[in-house]
Amino acid sequence: MGGLERVYELGKDFRNEGLSTKHNPEFTMVEWYEAYADYGDAMDRVEQLVIGIASAIDYEGPIDFSAPWPRIPLAQAIKDATDIDILEHTERDSLVAAISASEKVKLDVEDRAWPTLVDDLLSKYVEPAVTNPVFITDYPTALSPFAKQHRSEEGLVERFEAFCNGMEFANAFSELNDPDEQRRRFEDQVRLAEAGEEESQPYDEVFVQALEQGMPPTAGVGLGIDRLVMLMTGRDSIREVVLFPAMRD
Repeated sequence: MGGLERVYELGKDFRNEGLSTKHNPEFTMVEWYEAYADYGDAMDRVEQLVIGIASAIDYEGPIDFSAPWPRIPLAQAIKDATDIDILEHTERDSLVAAISASEKVKLDVEDRAWPTLVDDLLSKYVEPAVTNPVFITDYPTALSPFAKQHRSEEGLVERFEAFCNGMEFANAFSELNDPDEQRRRFEDQVRLAEAGEEESQPYDEVFVQALEQGMPPTAGVGLGIDRLVMLMTGRDSIREVVLFPAMRD
């Protein structure tokens, strides 16, 4: 990273997404990258940062931020909530059949690719039930094209998202630093896009060429400041914590 082993940026992000109590097109995020670290180190840092903030402001709300936060693999979290094992249904048709047969799950499966269906199970059946902070870890490769392969679990990557009070507020992973594997991942993303996956990543050859110059093992984190403020202040809507939540023509 330009000779710097630890870098961070705190600034504004803009995404062309819909409005909700958890989403605003303009939001504030802190991102950091740490060389010679992995997603386990990143979990430790997120946990320490949030607990430190809660302590500094004398937080007295209903959320228990105390360590250690649970670390639950994504497949286990979804299975606990829905009885569906996504690792047993790694093809779209198989997962659609499992969802259709489930008495617990009601999802629109038409024109939904496998990664989108997995994300739907997470966002609609796992995320809303979370109160105290938890790390959901070890995502399927198809959901995380920039994350490094898991060191011991085939088909998974070293990624986590931090959830609290029914929403995700941080996303991180051990960065994929193998240019050949990254090229293959981009090719997979192109195929997903052709199959109708709206969240697929475009092929970025310049990024692959940059990786070919060499990159050390690295952990990267993105943490939403607005959502963190919501947690610390007990607010239910992001509109209550941003300066200009809406603009008129």
